[in-house]
Amino acid sequence: MNKSIVSAGNKGEKDRSDCFVSLKLSDSGGIHLELKSKVQVLYGSSISALCYEMFKFFQIENAIVEIEDKGALPFVLMARIEAAIKQLIKSDLEFLPEMLSENLYSSDFNQPRISRLYLPGNTPGLMLNAGIHTPNGIILDLEDAVGISKKSEACFLVRNALRSVNFLGAERMVRINQIPAGLEDLEFIIPNNVNLILVPKCENGNQISQVNDRIKTIQKRIGISNPVWLMPIIESAMGVMKALEIAQSADNIVAMAIGLEDYTADIGVVRTYEGTESLFARCQVINACKAVGIQAIDSVFSDIGDMKALKENVLRSKALGFDGMGCIHPRQIKVIFDNYAPTDQEIENAKIIVIAFIEAAQNGYGVVSVGNKMIDAPVVSRAQQTINRAISMGKLGAKWISRQGNGTIIA
Repeated sequence: MNKSIVSAGNKGEKDRSDCFVSLKLSDSGGIHLELKSKVQVLYGSSISALCYEMFKFFQIENAIVEIEDKGALPFVLMARIEAAIKQLIKSDLEFLPEMLSENLYSSDFNQPRISRLYLPGNTPGLMLNAGIHTPNGIILDLEDAVGISKKSEACFLVRNALRSVNFLGAERMVRINQIPAGLEDLEFIIPNNVNLILVPKCENGNQISQVNDRIKTIQKRIGISNPVWLMPIIESAMGVMKALEIAQSADNIVAMAIGLEDYTADIGVVRTYEGTESLFARCQVINACKAVGIQAIDSVFSDIGDMKALKENVLRSKALGFDGMGCIHPRQIKVIFDNYAPTDQEIENAKIIVIAFIEAAQNGYGVVSVGNKMIDAPVVSRAQQTINRAISMGKLGAKWISRQGNGTIIA
């Protein structure tokens, strides 16, 4: 029997909604629990009951347990206790919280991914109300946002969060660790209705194949078939040079992102606001995405206090052809959304072009003049993309165009 002392969780001053569990197995004496909780008067008995229930579930009869609780919800307590237990015993059993009915939705291939909010996978306090900020997606991060010593316990917390936290309809994403380590992360998240997996530091199509093979194996084992989308992240010179190969490597790739902190480190330069040092890499990723019909996602902007610089960065990103970007603080979401959205003038111009082209086509013309400019099919395609984006972002109604009884088209 392993009698070393193990722990799981956090107990820093800022670690709200979390707990710290210390555990040692013993030869006798039953389960000896010492609980210190900020909500002990209200919930001390239920926390104790949960602890005893879990030790019974894992068939542990004797142990010394200390829990320092800072208002952790049950799914967090469950994750921390199980993470501690499984450092001491081998067990395939899982003590799972109930899956919220609100979490049983899927996502679509082409749905907007303009803003995606990164949340550290081992910090429950940041997860609880993330959905109220209305990002398109919420990323529970098991990679760079989690220290090496905490990666194992973070998997239990992310698993439970996927079941217990209502993200209010945001696409439920998880960034796994770099392949091959990230393949083990999939065991925790695929059974729990994750919508999308981010594959970091991707450098070839074979890594995507490995991820999909493991996903299929897990799904077959537990009897599920819900779609799981992939978003490779390009973060190295090798990844940039193989961007098209990666983008083409699987039908369930819906987007590809670039990570500029790692990329600039890999090529030995300093990342700047202007981004000239990464222009080639960003264009390479954009063109690979556009060639295969998936979304191109720009890197995060790390200065969470400079909204003016963020806006300028988003406008440059949009001009290059990116469809969205990651964010690391909720205050970035609105700036990102507003500045990727088509402007009112862009929408009006697009409407004029589309209507003019429809009317020209009805009269047998392939091109039409709008103002002093000749409009042909590629220009119309770009205008239609603007309209589609405006509709998807709620800036234009889906029935923006109609036809009067005399055949006249109106907007």
